[in-house]
Amino acid sequence: MEIRGPLELPARREDIVLETADELTLVGELAVPESSDPVATLVTLHPLPTAGGFMDSHIIRKAAARLPALADLAVLRFNTRGTTSPRGTSDGAFDGGAAEQFDVAAAMDFVRERGLPRPWLLGWSFGTELALKYGREHDVEGIILLSPPLHRATEAEVAAWAGEDVEVVILVPELDDYLRPAEARERFAAIPHANLIAVEGGKHLWVGESQTRRVLTEIVAAVNPAALPLPNEWPVA
Repeated sequence: MEIRGPLELPARREDIVLETADELTLVGELAVPESSDPVATLVTLHPLPTAGGFMDSHIIRKAAARLPALADLAVLRFNTRGTTSPRGTSDGAFDGGAAEQFDVAAAMDFVRERGLPRPWLLGWSFGTELALKYGREHDVEGIILLSPPLHRATEAEVAAWAGEDVEVVILVPELDDYLRPAEARERFAAIPHANLIAVEGGKHLWVGESQTRRVLTEIVAAVNPAALPLPNEWPVA
């Protein structure tokens, strides 16, 4: 069958909870390859919850649905504080990206406790702000930023990544609502080693199967390029 839309490929999936330093419980899911160990881990940070973002935002949901099977990746997704999805509601209330630093830390604590390999932070929109602001506090191999608006991360917080020996991959849609490629190149110029990818025809929400496949391909190109090209059919011949 063609791999598209909500199709969920085989994986071991586990409902999890994360405990934050300020004593909140966050709900989430861990998906890992069905019959092998993961080669790397995506810790996903979803879009703005006050604008409908949650752990099931479609790119994050599709990463969890496809990439354990197609690219041997573990995918951790969760609702930040005060956020609701079919999995449930995380404790607390949205804090504009401030107290959410404890949510990021709780996810990274979980990764460490489970011994999950080679963690990357994968942020989308609001999630990119959390990755930029707090990712340097944790042992990550890299960060991947999808549609970064740069509304909350300061110039100093962006520039601080220049001194980090981790990969920085930035996907900027050509037709983004908030930050388009030309401006993005200027605002991320402080990180000389950043790989900024302008996606022709892309929009902030990455709607459509062609955009989904492009985003997932760029994620895998960064994290496990040996798995490319990603197949379009399952089972893989």
